[in-house]
Amino acid sequence: MDDVEVLHEDAHLLALVKPAGLLSVPGRGPQNADCLSTRAQRRWPGALIVHRLDQATSGLLLMARSAAVQRALSSAFAERRVHKRYEALVHGRPSAATDADGWAEIDLPLIVDWPNRPRSKVDHASGKPSRTRWRLLAHDAATDTARLALEPVTGRSHQLRVHLLALGHPIVGDALYGAPDTAPRLMLHACALRLEHPVSGHTLDLRSDVPF
Repeated sequence: MDDVEVLHEDAHLLALVKPAGLLSVPGRGPQNADCLSTRAQRRWPGALIVHRLDQATSGLLLMARSAAVQRALSSAFAERRVHKRYEALVHGRPSAATDADGWAEIDLPLIVDWPNRPRSKVDHASGKPSRTRWRLLAHDAATDTARLALEPVTGRSHQLRVHLLALGHPIVGDALYGAPDTAPRLMLHACALRLEHPVSGHTLDLRSDVPF
């Protein structure tokens, strides 16, 4: 299917692995018609998008195979019943007070930066509440980069990228928010989703290997 990895397939939903650089849904103009949802619909006619990943981000993305399942999955995301995990490489080594398991939290309100779309920004006056949990996994002293586990509690546009920038540790390869570097891509991958299957009720624990 145009080199898109299928991680899970059943009669009700699909779990696909979006490559970095591929849109989740069609963009404006014929040059932006190629996307994960279009590729999926060639194999599974009628497949419906449930959520999105930034074009530059790779990783797990769910699609529904009926309108009823799309509604159920959309509600699960909106009600924060889907557990999401990302991994990222960032510049520097973040430090903060952590809980007993080593997790820290960024709690900064975000809003779309309309004059500079598609960027978002921290805005304490008008931003929407936004929370990201993070944990240090490793630090490479030679490159002064750190590998982080990330759990977005909320789901704002570009939340992980803006929160890490505000922390002073932009994601490696982030051409939109970070300083120029030589990385071939944005080093951000949606590596895990855990949710209740909307039809069977069984727990789906989906994991995708981090490609960097």
